[in-house]
Parts: sequence; C-alpha cells; structure tokens
Amino acid sequence: MKLPEDCEGIEDVRQSIDALDKEIVHLIGRRARYVERAARFKTGEQSVRAPERQRAMLSERRRWAEEDGLDPEVIEAIYRTLVSYFIDREMRQWRKT
Repeated sequence: MKLPEDCEGIEDVRQSIDALDKEIVHLIGRRARYVERAARFKTGEQSVRAPERQRAMLSERRRWAEEDGLDPEVIEAIYRTLVSYFIDREMRQWRKT
C-alpha cells in the first residue's frame, strides 16, 4: 500500500483504499468477537443496551475524529450504525446464555 502522496494514478489510489478496507473489515471482525464475549458478562437487556456507555463511547469517538481532522458527524453516524448492529447481535447472544 502506497502513501497517498506516492500514488501515481487512480489504480494506486484504489489499491491502497482496498487494502485499507480489508484491514477495516478485519478489525470489525475482531470487534465482533469482543461483543460476543461481552454478552456473557451482561445480566439483562439494560446492561446490553447500556445507554450511558453508548453516549460516552460516541462522545469519545467524536473527540478522536476531531483530533484526527475528521468530521465528527460522519464518525458518529458510522459508529451509531455499527453499535446498533452489534447491540442487536449481542442481544441475540445474551438471550442464548
């Protein structure tokens, strides 16, 4: 994967983006395994949904985005989608235990 400034054409850019996306997908998979594990420690639906934790987590992700020069609204939207999916998944996992 090339650095952005080293890309000499659109194919270099696309290959680098594809490589980054592959890493992102791998990291989401790792995150999923932690979510599955977390379900084992939860005692009820409220602890799975954990609204206080969600608010704190989203606030922190927004701060990280700002520190990295990214639009915090976009990062929050991405994480809201991700967290919503994982909460649903965790609820299914929790109900099995």
